[in-house]
Amino acid sequence: MRLSCSLSVIYVAGFLRSLLFTHLPSSLFLSAVPFASSSKWAILLFLLRQSLVEMDVPTRQSYVAALVKPHEPAYASGTTNITRTGAWATASAISGLLQRLAFSAPLVIGGTLKIGYDILLYRNFRHIEAPEELAGKPASVSVG
Repeated sequence: MRLSCSLSVIYVAGFLRSLLFTHLPSSLFLSAVPFASSSKWAILLFLLRQSLVEMDVPTRQSYVAALVKPHEPAYASGTTNITRTGAWATASAISGLLQRLAFSAPLVIGGTLKIGYDILLYRNFRHIEAPEELAGKPASVSVG
């Protein structure tokens, strides 16, 4: 389901915009969870976030693979995945410390950092189109 949705968004908007269309709302939902007026709203916001949070993964992987030299996609994918895994491990430890300040602090700070990441990503790469976008072909997305 997520892959077919991602493909549709990629085909219409392009790689980078489709990353933003799925990841930015996901981050906004995450930041809004602590401010929900009831547990029902918090659960709804969290479920909405979960429905979008991983839609950017196939898009990001394809965008990175399309921008590197033909013999480098595996290296580029491995580097991004190791970096993400390291960030997750570090973020878990930091979240525990932040909860001492306020229970909702990890959600607000995490969402804010992700929004900043999305804005910087778009700002720095908006002029770089993948070869599939330049050729006007439908984007191909690998799973894995």
